Amino acid sequence: MTRTLAHAVSNLFLGNAPVWYKLTIIAFLILNPILLFTAGPFIAGWVLIGEFIFTLAMALKCYPLPSGGLLAFEAIAIGLSHPETVYHEALKNFEVILLLIFMVAGIFFMKDFLQFTFTRILVRVHSKKTIALLFCLAGAFLSAFLDALTVTAVIIAVAYGFYDIYHRYASGNTAMHTHDLTEEHSLKDTRKRELRMFRGFLRNLMMHGAVGTALGGVCTLVGEPQNLLIASEMGWTFGDFFIKVAPISMPVLVVGLLTCYTVEKRKLFGYGIKMPGNIRSHLLEKEMRMEEKRGLAGKAKLYIQAIVGLWLIFALAFHLAAVGIVGLSVIVLLTAFNGVIEENQIGKAFEEALPFTALLVVFFAIVAVIHDQHLFTPIISLVLSLEGQAQLVAYYVANGILSMISDNVFVATVYISETKLHFIHILDTIEGTGMSGEELMALLTDSHQSWNTVLANMPKGVAGQVTGVMIQFEKLAVAINTGTNIPSVATPNGQAAFLFLLTSSLAPVIKLSYGRMVVLALPYTITMSISGLLATYFFL
Repeated sequence: MTRTLAHAVSNLFLGNAPVWYKLTIIAFLILNPILLFTAGPFIAGWVLIGEFIFTLAMALKCYPLPSGGLLAFEAIAIGLSHPETVYHEALKNFEVILLLIFMVAGIFFMKDFLQFTFTRILVRVHSKKTIALLFCLAGAFLSAFLDALTVTAVIIAVAYGFYDIYHRYASGNTAMHTHDLTEEHSLKDTRKRELRMFRGFLRNLMMHGAVGTALGGVCTLVGEPQNLLIASEMGWTFGDFFIKVAPISMPVLVVGLLTCYTVEKRKLFGYGIKMPGNIRSHLLEKEMRMEEKRGLAGKAKLYIQAIVGLWLIFALAFHLAAVGIVGLSVIVLLTAFNGVIEENQIGKAFEEALPFTALLVVFFAIVAVIHDQHLFTPIISLVLSLEGQAQLVAYYVANGILSMISDNVFVATVYISETKLHFIHILDTIEGTGMSGEELMALLTDSHQSWNTVLANMPKGVAGQVTGVMIQFEKLAVAINTGTNIPSVATPNGQAAFLFLLTSSLAPVIKLSYGRMVVLALPYTITMSISGLLATYFFL
């Protein structure tokens, strides 16, 4: 009985994750307390970071919340940090938590309009290069104001729906039949060739759209969770963030779009695959029938969602409220005017956001360990010992490399918090400010007052010193943001939208594997990373 129960418990532990992964996590949990009492908290803390990055890198084997959460729980239990510190980190970043909960849920109710937009592009535009550019540009624009995961989810839904429609047509199955979208044995050779081309065509568009979410995501305060996290630490409004990041984000956007056009035109890295003409005709007919069925109620919903989308852009641009509150207003408006009034209908909107919100709080637990054990102090000091543009480049590269193998939100959380602490210490060393470095930093990063107001009562020389320190701090914050956003397109580990696409039901249907995604992302990784690096050096 005991042996059977133990076997059941071992099977339940981390569910369907591979046995080697389960054993690795157990080994980590055994190793950490031993290291703490033999090698000390500094070594144990660094090992914990490595273990946690491992759980992020292995996200395809097991979502990082259970395994990474166990590591974080143990770290607090053995005294590497304290629950109060974790709570303080979560409270400090409450605006980011609100963003994830309410903004993602709000955009869920705009899916009809977003799906309508991408469907029109897919079936009404004939040039593959134009479709690719429109998918990339639409992904960029929408992700600058909306949630990148939701935009990706909409693109996936459109592609999956159309592949399902044509596969059923090719295999002779009606919508009432259940069938396997990966099965091709019963199809004629001509249909098989068409479906292979259609899969390649959809793979191309999925990658262009996903890269577009990264291009737009770096530009604005709401584009990615780490953007708001950095902005809240710096006291930047929506407009402030856009302007300060623009010297890097705008050149990278242009380069990204040029890369999209080039790989399609030259058919490089697996791009340039076109949709067979008869498939386009069939899908266009189906889309026209769907539009007829939409009726007046369906059209009214599209208009309402478009109007609320304009309200969202206006509210964010003029900083009418905290981002999460704006997201809540979107939920209220869209549910009220689209007739969504049942609790179970509204509850579905929160399913996408809450797992990552929980994971973000686990990030904060690891960050609490880093703070309490001063783990990044030597690295930050080394990088900050550099001067001028070399320092900015070092920050961009360091954040970029880490974001390729880890989660960019985690990397940004660590770097911005540790860098801010370092600059607080620098402000402490400036005499004549009349306050502590922490008090001065709090005033200078308050979005409700300008630097001039804070520095007005200080001697001119002191005010000049403080201004110089804060200008460099702002540049480093931009380097952190762009470093975590741009080079992270190299792998699915760094970009949540890429990981979401790779783990979706569409990926096996269009034969999109991890390796193939890395290859398809490679031209973007090279051109965008290098242009971001050059822009950091010359324009920041």
